[in-house]
Amino acid sequence: MEPSEQTPSSQLEMFLHAFQLDGRGGVTAITDPAERGQPQWFHLDYSDPEAENTLTALGIDAAAVESLIRTDTRPRSIHFDQGLLLSLRAININPGADPEDMVSLRIWIESDRIVTIRQRRVFSVQEVLHLLEAGRGPRDLGELVLQIIEGLTERAALFVDRLEERMDQLEALSETGRPAELRGQVAALRRQAASVRRYLAPQRDAMEQFSRIIRQYMAEEQTFRVRELSDRLTRYVEDLDLLREQAIVLQEQLLNMIAEQQNSRMYVLAIITAVFLPITFLTGVFGMNVGGLPGTDTRLGFAAVAVITISTVVLVLSLLKWKRWF
Repeated sequence: MEPSEQTPSSQLEMFLHAFQLDGRGGVTAITDPAERGQPQWFHLDYSDPEAENTLTALGIDAAAVESLIRTDTRPRSIHFDQGLLLSLRAININPGADPEDMVSLRIWIESDRIVTIRQRRVFSVQEVLHLLEAGRGPRDLGELVLQIIEGLTERAALFVDRLEERMDQLEALSETGRPAELRGQVAALRRQAASVRRYLAPQRDAMEQFSRIIRQYMAEEQTFRVRELSDRLTRYVEDLDLLREQAIVLQEQLLNMIAEQQNSRMYVLAIITAVFLPITFLTGVFGMNVGGLPGTDTRLGFAAVAVITISTVVLVLSLLKWKRWF
C-alpha cells in the first residue's frame, strides 16, 4: 500500500506506540497521525519493511527518512529545514547481549512531534514510556527527549564504572594472581573499552552539536541540561581513554612478570645443568663396559667414585657461589 493510500488505523499499526502528551505527565492514544496540535510521540522499529512508508506518510523529508532507517549509522546530529535528527548509541542491556554491542536509537525532533526509531529494545525509552503511562512522565517534548538521553547517559556511566572497578580488581590480582590467566581478562576489558569508546566519542561530538542547535525546540533550562550531558559524555570518553592506558600498562606489567618467571625457571634449570653436567660425564666414563677401567678390581671402587662425584658437586656449587650466580 502506498503511503498516500494508508488509512489512519493502518498507519498506527506500524508503530510500536503512538501517543500524544497531555501536558500533565501522561499520554493519550493517537487516533489519526495526520492530526497535529498536541505534542506527539511516535516510536517504531526501523527494520520493519514498512518503516520507510510509515515515516514518509508522516510527512518527514525523504533525506531524513533515509537517515532514520539506515541499517548502520554512527552518532551524529543533523539539522534539516523540517526538523532535527539525532542519532545515538545505547549500552545494550538486552538479555543475552554483550553490553558493548551498542544499540542504535534515532530521534527525529520537530516543534510539536518527535519520532524515536530503533531495532533492538532501548530501556531508557521503555522507562520514559512507563512513566508516561503512570502519569508521572515528561510534560513536553523537550523534557521527553532529555529523559531519554539522560537514561542513555546513565547506563553509559554505569558501564564505565563497572569497567573501572574491574580494572582495579585486575590490578590487585596482578600482585598475587597468575599473569598468564590475567592477560586474557585484561585483553577482554581493553576490547570492551575500545568498543564502547568507538561510539561514545562521536556521540560526545553529536551532543555538542545538538546543544548548539536545539535552542528552537527546548527551553533555556533544558538546553543547559543538554550541555551538561555533553560534558558528562566527554568525561566518560576521557575515563575510557585512561582505562585503555591502564590496560596497556597492566598488560606490559603482566608480560614482564611472565618473562621474569620464565627467566627464573630457565636460571634454575641452568644451575641444575651446571651441577649435574660433570657428574654425568663421570658416570658416563665409569659406566663404560671396557677393560682397563680403574677401580673395577677393588671393593673400594664405588666409594672412590662416590667421593669424586660429591667433591665435584661441592666444587661446582662453590664456584657458582663465588661467581655470585645464585
